[in-house]
Amino acid sequence: MAEKLKELEERLGYSFKEKALLREALTHPSYGFPHNERLEFLGDSVLGVCITHLLFEAFPYAKEGELSKRRAHLVKEETLFEISHKLGLFEFLRLGKGEELDGGRGKPSVLASAFEALIGAIYLDGGLEEALKIIRRLFEDFIKEPSLKNTDYKTQLQELIQAIFKETPVYKVISEKGPDHQKTFEAVVRIKGHIWGKGEGKTKKEAEQKAAKEALTKLNEKGNSHLHT
Repeated sequence: MAEKLKELEERLGYSFKEKALLREALTHPSYGFPHNERLEFLGDSVLGVCITHLLFEAFPYAKEGELSKRRAHLVKEETLFEISHKLGLFEFLRLGKGEELDGGRGKPSVLASAFEALIGAIYLDGGLEEALKIIRRLFEDFIKEPSLKNTDYKTQLQELIQAIFKETPVYKVISEKGPDHQKTFEAVVRIKGHIWGKGEGKTKKEAEQKAAKEALTKLNEKGNSHLHT
């Protein structure tokens, strides 16, 4: 375990003085006590403060409303899952047998919670400045996004279809590939019984969003009249 922890520390660019904090951050409640729920609670707040600081610094002329939207986007489960996955956090989790068999190592909620716990552990071990430094590096590409586009394609599609037909698009996951910690999902979206979009992603939500995006693109290209045929 010590060698594996060292590998994670190298990826983080931070060496823990108190290794027990790191072990606790990686311990799911299903594994036993002490587990990472308290550190997750702490890390959630630390992450919020640090992200707020970085956004305040990066966008000096942005209004409060835009900063709030950007912060919500950066701390949501999907973003934390993506960063955790790039970090390879799933390799280091300590899970109970049941959670392991249930694919816990690849669950977005489990990884996002472990990431927040990790931030909490770094804060306790090294202070706010160390936590801020690591968060700055891990979130650099996300914070640098030039604009906060509306990437909630499912909501866009639903609003459009409800306005035309007074009904909602229907999504279905049609395949799952890969091991539990690196699954790829494929989803389709049906409108009026016909498939209008397909998408692949690391999560079911991501696959459905991509399917909705494809459907919106087709609708923009072909026009809504094609839905009536």
